[in-house]
Amino acid sequence: MPSRAVDYLVRAVATTGVRHIFGVDGANIEDLYDAIFDSPDGVAGVIAKHEFSAATMADGYARSTGGLGVVAATSGGGAMNLVAGLAESYASRVPVLALVGQAPTALEGRGAFQDSSGKAGTIDARRLFGAITRYCARVDDVGDLPGAVTDAIRAAHTGGPAVLLLPKDIQQASLDHAPVALTAATATRDDEGIARVRAALVAARRTGKVVLIAGDQIARDDARDEFAALAAALDASVGVAPDAKDTYDNLGPGFRGVAGSMGHPDLIAAVRSAALCLLVGTPMPVTSRTGLDGPLADCRVASIGAVEPYIPSIHATSTDLAATLADLVAEFDGPTTEVERVAAPLGTLEVPAAQGPGLRYREVVEAIEAALPAGTDVFADAGNTGAAVVHHLRVPPGGRFTVALGMGGMGYAFGAGIGSAFARGRRTVVIAGDGAFYMHGMEVHTAVEYDLPVTFIVFNNNAHAMCVTREQLYYRNRYSFNRFRAARPGEGVAAMFPGLPTRSVRRPDELGSALEYCLHTYGPSFLSVECDTDEIPPFAPFLSSAEPTRRNP
Repeated sequence: MPSRAVDYLVRAVATTGVRHIFGVDGANIEDLYDAIFDSPDGVAGVIAKHEFSAATMADGYARSTGGLGVVAATSGGGAMNLVAGLAESYASRVPVLALVGQAPTALEGRGAFQDSSGKAGTIDARRLFGAITRYCARVDDVGDLPGAVTDAIRAAHTGGPAVLLLPKDIQQASLDHAPVALTAATATRDDEGIARVRAALVAARRTGKVVLIAGDQIARDDARDEFAALAAALDASVGVAPDAKDTYDNLGPGFRGVAGSMGHPDLIAAVRSAALCLLVGTPMPVTSRTGLDGPLADCRVASIGAVEPYIPSIHATSTDLAATLADLVAEFDGPTTEVERVAAPLGTLEVPAAQGPGLRYREVVEAIEAALPAGTDVFADAGNTGAAVVHHLRVPPGGRFTVALGMGGMGYAFGAGIGSAFARGRRTVVIAGDGAFYMHGMEVHTAVEYDLPVTFIVFNNNAHAMCVTREQLYYRNRYSFNRFRAARPGEGVAAMFPGLPTRSVRRPDELGSALEYCLHTYGPSFLSVECDTDEIPPFAPFLSSAEPTRRNP
């Protein structure tokens, strides 16, 4: 068979180390799957249940490998379904390549089914995806494909998704061309800015304590070891952004917890008493700086990372934190006096006592933490469940932790956890609420189909509980659009997937054995835990509103 454009595409992504392409098949992308079947490079095609989840699988794969994730979708609704997933990758600067099928070029603007060429009044996919990508190109000539692939992959590695729009006839066209060997992009480094940061650190060490706040760029740049070495050299207190909990040992010396709206009071206290706060790989969006605006305004702030922070700082741009932090470590020789650096217990946000039926967030999360084997990867979803996990869960040694705060899309964790499990092949735990489960939880089927080591834990409070909490706190609790008729997702999943290890927990004394069973089984498993719809999570904006609301019903 002559080599086709789709064969070239599969070979090209294989040269980057990609071994899985996630997606949903369809008429205008099926030739790509034909090429995957014939691939000599060990690339496997993974069929998701929905294109949003396929995009989040590619996103989770990229986050866990530190490389590229690839997603494929057909034209029309399939392409449109990618938007929310790619928007998360864009906001969180995750390198994803999307291969999107299009109607044949001869039919563009002539009434083709699912035409998005922008011709004759049709949707213009290039403009649509252009707003949420680092690069988007329509390939109308097969000879342009090698250059477009090279440009797309390089753009994705600058931090975010890239899209190639591929008409069906272009995919099928002959193309005998060896994939270009891509060289690593040149890192951007602001040496003058780094010198200013270094000077600020030297001055701060003379007068007081340094606090480091880690962002998720540390994970993307594989700079965890260098960050830990810098913390030790500076004898610094350490906090982490909510989406960067795995960038520093949660039981390590100087750890003061999570920053922001789901964060710990210990970190706020540390910043208040610091001579300098150094932000590493985080722009400090609202979710990361809630509760810290005042302390940071009163403290000198420096920053190193790809993106300048939203708050005033001495900033140095670096797109290779591993190298930059290693150079900084060499400038310092540790604390001037011997100090025993030991992990301290973290203070937690006080939440109102819950009165309803079901288990409490904290007891469930702490039980999960105690049961997690070392090296377990954890993916938390949005909502009250996610807030409780971010606040209470310490990441197990050697494990990864991901929460999608770029767009905060519900259901992200189901696909992302699956993508990560393909990449790392280790026990992965997805923790989500029942609202997120109803959106994209049928990706459980994908985990079953591929026999992946993913444990899905659903906090079932029969509601979009964060919306219920908002109704109660901000709209006088006069109504609710967000409570569900009671359902039993555990029993439902058990009926759908005979043989899938499944447990449903309604009482605290059932939780330990259920976790033990689901976390130590082979392949996928599913656990549903009944929780109180009306419990307020450890989320600072809610807690600041809760007391006045209770006094003035």
